[in-house]
Amino acid sequence: MSNHPHPGHGQAAPSHARTHRPAGGNAPAAHTHASEDALVDWETLGPFLERGAELHTPLHEQAAAWLRELLTVADGTGPDAVRRVLDVGSGPGVVTCLLARAFPDAEVVAVDATEGLLERARARAERLGLAGRVRTHLAEVPDGLDALGGADLIWSSKALHHVGDQRAAVAALAGHLRPGGLLAVSEGGLSPRFLPRDIGIGRPGLQARLDAVAEEWFTQMRAELPDAAVEVEDWPAFLADAGLRAPLTRSFLLDLPAPLSGAAREFISANLTRSSEAFAERLDADDLGVLARLIDPEDPAGVTRRPDIFLLAVQTVHTARAQ
Repeated sequence: MSNHPHPGHGQAAPSHARTHRPAGGNAPAAHTHASEDALVDWETLGPFLERGAELHTPLHEQAAAWLRELLTVADGTGPDAVRRVLDVGSGPGVVTCLLARAFPDAEVVAVDATEGLLERARARAERLGLAGRVRTHLAEVPDGLDALGGADLIWSSKALHHVGDQRAAVAALAGHLRPGGLLAVSEGGLSPRFLPRDIGIGRPGLQARLDAVAEEWFTQMRAELPDAAVEVEDWPAFLADAGLRAPLTRSFLLDLPAPLSGAAREFISANLTRSSEAFAERLDADDLGVLARLIDPEDPAGVTRRPDIFLLAVQTVHTARAQ
């Protein structure tokens, strides 16, 4: 997933501050900035973010395979020539470790503004036997990146939309590419789907209404960011303006049909819990009542017990090359 959760465009956000979006849900799920780190219960939130990213592993594996294809060039060099990868906005390091496996000769650096998440990234790399090639760097985006040095591949998922000037953020990342290096920005796609239109309780169309309030939340969040720039969110144009060439875009599908695993159900339930908290003032009493039933583990209509819950998501990746 990112790597991170948040709302807007159909994902999750937190109960307090600036966040990044998770993989599958409509509420603001939290990833905070360093100054807010002390306010967050990372013992609870860290595993939530990690579970969300793990559920989206099939999608990220597809994206990594595509990046390997793009890094195979006509002169015979290929993805095995990639020696350094940056995962900017890494969260708990699920995709960081996936990239380390996809590029086995590379050092991979997890970059995030939250030390609690970087701790999880280091622990994950240790468990997977990747500690020798995975390291971490605490930094805000785009500030704090100067010490990173260059890279052959830079991946950033659902982090740049939390920077006021997204165009400038893309340019800052592009400045760290080595000649011929590839920047991949995972932004956009389709809002995740996990509920039937009519779930048998409340008014049909709850998921669409959650999407609508998430869009409102996202718009407000962007407007309140420091140095927020109002412009068309044209990511290929941002890449071109950064001096990169050969922009390409591809979307990747996550399709987990019903019946879902217990882990997937628990993640969706946690995401809906965050939605009910974050959007309490934006939803009517009927929809809040339905959400309360959906997240009740004892209710037969709840997501942990009903047989029709699924997870369908699409994530878009925009890429371009350094000269």
